[in-house]
Formats: sequence, structure tokens, C-alpha cells
Amino acid sequence: MARLLLERAHGSLRELASRPAAELMRTRGVGPVKAARLVAALELAARHQAEQRRAPPRIRQPEDVVAFLGPRLRDLTVEEFHVLALDSQSQVRRDVLVSRGLLNSALVHPREVFRAAIAEAAAGIIVAHNHPSGDPTPSPEDRAVTRQLVEAGRLLDLPVYDHVIVAGDRYLSFVAAGYL
Repeated sequence: MARLLLERAHGSLRELASRPAAELMRTRGVGPVKAARLVAALELAARHQAEQRRAPPRIRQPEDVVAFLGPRLRDLTVEEFHVLALDSQSQVRRDVLVSRGLLNSALVHPREVFRAAIAEAAAGIIVAHNHPSGDPTPSPEDRAVTRQLVEAGRLLDLPVYDHVIVAGDRYLSFVAAGYL
């Protein structure tokens, strides 16, 4: 059936896609349902081809992290801990929600943080989380987790470039604050 359809369209998918469903139904074995599926599949393929691939966002400074994650994190009522897996050009390969916590804490283990980064073949990571309190000051637990992640990253040769805390419209970067 596929061979017949392509033969009638002179081997061209573009030409086949331009044919109306009624004409496709003239091919033996193609009824209204198959013709509709074929038209739909060809339309999806055309839209996919026409859609431009957007370059992933590039993270160069803490403000880029805030621009990327801030809209999702700033108004949450519980903490979320994210890992941004970056490629060698500092482009975000993947944003991974590692944990979602309680009002003022999120449990984070290096295993979960680096699992996603390794799976994405990341060159490095940036971790980020929110403080629902609106105060971006890092807690002792935030500092301890960051130290633990930096040490694990050194062992894995997968550097932690920064840890950004988003708190409402404010934020804190461990690198900019001199903590990392």
C-alpha cells in the first residue's frame, strides 16, 4: 500500500502530502480512516520540519539561572531543588527536579544530583533551589549540601559551577557571595 501511494506521488512525500484524502482513498486498501491518519501524519511531519529548533539557554552568570528558573521557583510554598546539566558551551541540556520538600527544607543526596548530570553527559552543573520565606540567605544545611556536592563533583570530574537560591524577587549566588 505504501509503495503504491509513493508510486502515484512519483516517489515524493511532499507530493503525497499535497494530495487530498479523497485521492488517497482511490488506492486499494486505503479507506477514510487510513486516509485521515495518513493526512494527519504528513501534516505533523510538515509542522515538525517547519518548526525551528531553538538553541538551549546559555548560563553565563547567576542572573541567567534566575531568568531560567525564577519564574517557576519564586512563588512556591515548598522548597524545590533543581540541577541544571550544562554542556561544554554552558547551555542547559536538562533541568532536573531532584527533590520537592516541605515548607523550609528539601532532602538532597549527591547520588540523585549527579545521576541526572551523568545521564546527560553534562560538562558541569549548577544547582538551584528556592526559599519560600523570601530570604535568600543560605542556611547551614544549604552550605553543607553545597560543600558535599562540590566534593562529589570533584571526584566525578563534574564540576559544580554555582548554587543559586531564589527567594521571591531576590536571589543569592554562592559564587558571587564568595561561598564557592
